Amino acid sequence: MVISLKKYKDNLEQYMEANKSYFLTYDKDLIEFNFERINTISSQKIEDLISWYEREKERCDMKYEHIPLQECKGWSIDTITGSLVHKSGEFFRVDGIRVQNSNEREVSGGWEQPIITQVGFDGGILGLIRKRIYGVPHYLVEAKSEPGNPGIVQISTTVQATFSNLKQAHGGSKTKYSEYFIHPDENDAKILFSRWMSEDGGRLLNKRNKSMVVEVEKDIDIEDTRYRWVTLHDLVVLTREKDAIVAPHIRGILAAL
Repeated sequence: MVISLKKYKDNLEQYMEANKSYFLTYDKDLIEFNFERINTISSQKIEDLISWYEREKERCDMKYEHIPLQECKGWSIDTITGSLVHKSGEFFRVDGIRVQNSNEREVSGGWEQPIITQVGFDGGILGLIRKRIYGVPHYLVEAKSEPGNPGIVQISTTVQATFSNLKQAHGGSKTKYSEYFIHPDENDAKILFSRWMSEDGGRLLNKRNKSMVVEVEKDIDIEDTRYRWVTLHDLVVLTREKDAIVAPHIRGILAAL
């Protein structure tokens, strides 16, 4: 890995020198992000990363079944608005909307539909922790289970949590590593990227999430096998070569770096 580190530094310097005239501003972070996409130096083989994902997918016990909406515990129809809401007043609600003046769409006469409205519209934090391993930038990802994912498990950001979850409105446990994004200065984390990004407007009303990348120098304890360090190039390769295993939240951040 020492040889690889020298090779990474040498290749990065050559890339910066060769491409600096093509960037409107000479932003070293931006240029390195671009270089990371094509850099093949990693602490693991892509086959090992895929094997890890398959093991975590096999290890996951989550499953779901369809039930009538009225049987969803903690959820009920608000008698005033007619919306499906959670008893805490947090998370999201399911509203009905009437769309008009849709002349540029397939249905020009408008339509009516249910739509999911995040309480407060601001969904949550989608954050990646970046750390240099032997000098090569790596990102901490999670093999995260969600009932609506194809195959249940997808490779997602370090933190993927709504503000309701971060406030523990569900009564559950604290979101791992969230402190690096909520209080970066107190945890020696440098913010490299932070932007609000919109969600699918056909199903979600005015929802946006805060996408973030923070960099740390200190070691981070990783006690759960669901978490793993990967390179930006690893994520690009997985997105290109494997079907539906890299979550859209990571893909959104990849598009911005």
